[in-house]
Amino acid sequence: MNNVRDDERFMRRCLQLARCGRQNAKPNPMVGAVIVDPSTGRILGEGYHVRCGEGHAEVNAFASVSVADEALLGGATMYVSLEPCSHYGKTPPCADLIVRKGVRRVVVGCVDEFAEVQGRGIRRLRDAGIEVTVGVLESECQALNRRFFTYHRLHRPYIILKWAQTANGFIDDHGSPLQISSVFTQMLSHKMRAEEDAILVGRVTDEREHPQLTVRHWQGPSPRRLVIDHLHPLNMESLYAHGVQSLIVEGGARTLLSFLDDGLWDELRVETNLSLTVSEGTRAPLLPATAVICRREQYGDNLIMWFANKP
Repeated sequence: MNNVRDDERFMRRCLQLARCGRQNAKPNPMVGAVIVDPSTGRILGEGYHVRCGEGHAEVNAFASVSVADEALLGGATMYVSLEPCSHYGKTPPCADLIVRKGVRRVVVGCVDEFAEVQGRGIRRLRDAGIEVTVGVLESECQALNRRFFTYHRLHRPYIILKWAQTANGFIDDHGSPLQISSVFTQMLSHKMRAEEDAILVGRVTDEREHPQLTVRHWQGPSPRRLVIDHLHPLNMESLYAHGVQSLIVEGGARTLLSFLDDGLWDELRVETNLSLTVSEGTRAPLLPATAVICRREQYGDNLIMWFANKP
C-alpha cells in the first residue's frame, strides 16, 4: 500500500460513513471508522456513530469484522475521522478497545477538541506501542464537525446567517414579502432546517410574515423556533446550556445586520434569484470583509453562495 495515497482514500471513506450519523449522532460528533489489512488493502470492517448513547464508530467497525478476519486485526490499520475517546461517558473508551484488539497502526483525521479528550486518546494508543498518524484530511475532518467544535470551544452555537435576495439586492418588495426561492431551493432550505438545532427571526418578521420555520418539504425534525427583539435579546449562554449546537438566523435585515455588526456568525448562505428584480424594497445586507466564499450552487435562475467567516 502507498501510505499517503491510501491513507487519504480510506479517510475519505471514514468521512462518507460519518455523514450517515448527521441526524441521530447529535449532540455527539459524526465519526466514521475503517479497519484495513495493509498487506492487501482489503477493508476488514467499517462503521460509524449511529446514535448518541450507542456504540461509537470504532465499536461498530470492530463488530462488523467477520470471525474469519479476526486473526488479521493484529497487523491491521484502523482509520478514524476523529480522535478515539479515552474517557468513560455513556460508553467505554474506544482507545482501550483499540489497544485490546491489538491493532498495529491507527490513522486519525483530527484531534477531538472536547475537553475530555484533547489528545488523550492518541497518547493512550502511543503509550500502548501503537503507531499513530494524525492529521490526514485534517481540514475536512474538522469541517465535518465544525458545529460540535464551535459549541465546545466558544460555548455558543455554530451560527449560520441566511437570506434570499433579488438580482438587484432587495429582500422584499416595497416592504412586502416576496417569493424569491424556487420550489427546489425552498426544499433545500427545509433540508437545512432539518439538519440544524434552532432557527431564529426578529419580532418584526414574526409579526409581519408569521413564518412557521418548520420542516415541511423534507424529512426530519423541525428546529427549535426562536424570536428576538430588543426586549428579548439572544442569550448565548442559555442556548449553550440547552445543548443548541447550531443556529440558523433567517430574520429581517435589522436582525441579520445585528449579527453581522457583532461579527457573530460562522457561515452565510445567500440565495439570489438572478431573474427577479424589484424597483424598491429593503436592501439585503452587504457582505462583510471577512466573508470568504467556500462554495456555490446554481439551480435554474437561483444561485446559492456559501461564505465562511475568516477574520
